[in-house]
Amino acid sequence: EYPFHKHVSGFASSLRTSSAEALLPTSVDLANGSRRPARKPAILRKISAAQQLSASEVVTHLGQTVVLASGTLSVLLHCEAVGNPKPTISWAKNGEEVKYNDRLLLQPDDSLQILAPVEADVGFYACNASNALGSDSVSIAVTLAGKPLIKASRATVINTELPAVTVDIGSTVKTIKRANVTISCQVAGVPEAEVTWFKNKVKLFSAHHLHDGSLLIANVSLSDQGLYSCKAANPRGEVTESTELLVLEPPQAVPHLEDLTAVLSTSGTTVPSVLTSPSGTKMTVSPGSSVFIGCAVDGHPTPNITWLFAGEPLNVQHHILAAGHILQVLNISDALQGEFSCLAENEAGSLTQKTSLAIQEYHWSADKLTACSASCGHRGVQLPQLRCLLDGTEVNASHCKEKPQPVLQPIPCNRRDCPSRWMVTSWSSCTRSCGGGIQTRRVTCQRLTAKGNSVPMSNDACAQGSKHPVDTQSCNRQPCVEWVASSWGQCNGPCIGPRLSVQHRQIFCQTKDGILVSSDQCSALPRPLSTQNCWTEVCGVHWRVSLWTVCTATCGNYGFQSRRVECVHIHTNKPVLEHYCSWRPRPANWQRCNIAPCENST
Repeated sequence: EYPFHKHVSGFASSLRTSSAEALLPTSVDLANGSRRPARKPAILRKISAAQQLSASEVVTHLGQTVVLASGTLSVLLHCEAVGNPKPTISWAKNGEEVKYNDRLLLQPDDSLQILAPVEADVGFYACNASNALGSDSVSIAVTLAGKPLIKASRATVINTELPAVTVDIGSTVKTIKRANVTISCQVAGVPEAEVTWFKNKVKLFSAHHLHDGSLLIANVSLSDQGLYSCKAANPRGEVTESTELLVLEPPQAVPHLEDLTAVLSTSGTTVPSVLTSPSGTKMTVSPGSSVFIGCAVDGHPTPNITWLFAGEPLNVQHHILAAGHILQVLNISDALQGEFSCLAENEAGSLTQKTSLAIQEYHWSADKLTACSASCGHRGVQLPQLRCLLDGTEVNASHCKEKPQPVLQPIPCNRRDCPSRWMVTSWSSCTRSCGGGIQTRRVTCQRLTAKGNSVPMSNDACAQGSKHPVDTQSCNRQPCVEWVASSWGQCNGPCIGPRLSVQHRQIFCQTKDGILVSSDQCSALPRPLSTQNCWTEVCGVHWRVSLWTVCTATCGNYGFQSRRVECVHIHTNKPVLEHYCSWRPRPANWQRCNIAPCENST
């Protein structure tokens, strides 16, 4: 790959943007004044070098490049056009109409004369010829000392429907995707100027379809957005002009609206919500509530969103959220039943999405019944189930708490004679509390009628449907057991008071036959005590303390004193182990003393 350079030499081929395709036809006789047919204007091109009548005066025809030198005092630009009716001639510089003054003169032959040209006169001059049938235009470049010159425009071109658009460099282009955009860079300079193209200051190569000094951007997409620059350079200098390309996307519907999800999550309540769509959506809400309506659209640039109700600007209590993408309608009433719509607009087009709100009040319904409480007999009923409905759909009952509830009446069901069946009484008490006993019950065959009467039947009538239930069974088969205690042990446990200790014995569970069994089998019986208090002289002890010693200091914070503490028998006063006295708190054996501050000596 190599940088693409387009060489332009003095506009040897004229810069033509004419609607006329032909020059003066050969059949027209200009010499004898015979009547000529009506023709579109055509400007005559004369491809010849600029004539220099003197050192200070330059005369040239269109299609040339004029180089201003320091001694140039006058430049005369000739423009000859033919057509019927006679064309009107006007001049423009860099796309703007020439303002004639004492230096820029329009001569009687429609030539443009520039007196005492200065640097501000540099540019592209276009001669425009027009009549009722059309127009023709040809340009000429006026440069200073041969420096490069680029024909630039400052127009803003917006294309929302054409498949192709052509603009001069310097313009701002806004176009829809997939269009073909041609940026024209018409260059003049002596010697010939070399053209280089850039995108965002990065040099472009021939693969970008450059031709005739223009840049073709085919099938435009968002990735083609940017600043395109044309640089013209020759040994006398260089010049750069740029065009910004912006790609337009008309507003279009998208399936999700993340802003709506975020608003619902932060609202902390179950506010109903609905998304609009081009074909329209529907939502049923309760009166007095609020609703979030989302307008899920995308586009480039970001569409501006306008909300409407019944096709008119909003005059209801509302909030606009998320840059217009969400409409919160407050305190919905019957007057707000109808169509809400969002109009999304940008430079590429517009899109309308809509939704319809209907108001449906919550109400109680008792049309659904519970299952029948009995399959036969005289007591079968069904209870109506109270449900809160909204538009035929069951909702949380709290929505209907302000509505009056209908009176619920049980409905009889399955009121018919029951098949014959076995009836049993409760079991009798067991004949023994342990070791195995017997209990009995009464079993009869009966039939319950639809009037609630019980009619005795033969056992054969019930035997056809089920087996005769048992009327005798064994009970309390667990063995008979009791708690048995051993003799009390010695009174030599820990001292728990003066002369007071504890003694222990073992408790066993055994059968009446003296066989030891698990204690769990005696758990239903009261368990004898295994520990009791007892008297013993061994626990006749107390704490004995001596007098406090003299304090180690007369003042300050460091004085202390001690005493002797020991456990002794109350009768013999002989010391014993301290744990015998542990049932009472042990007295302190040291303490601080004389802690008053000391006076300073002088």
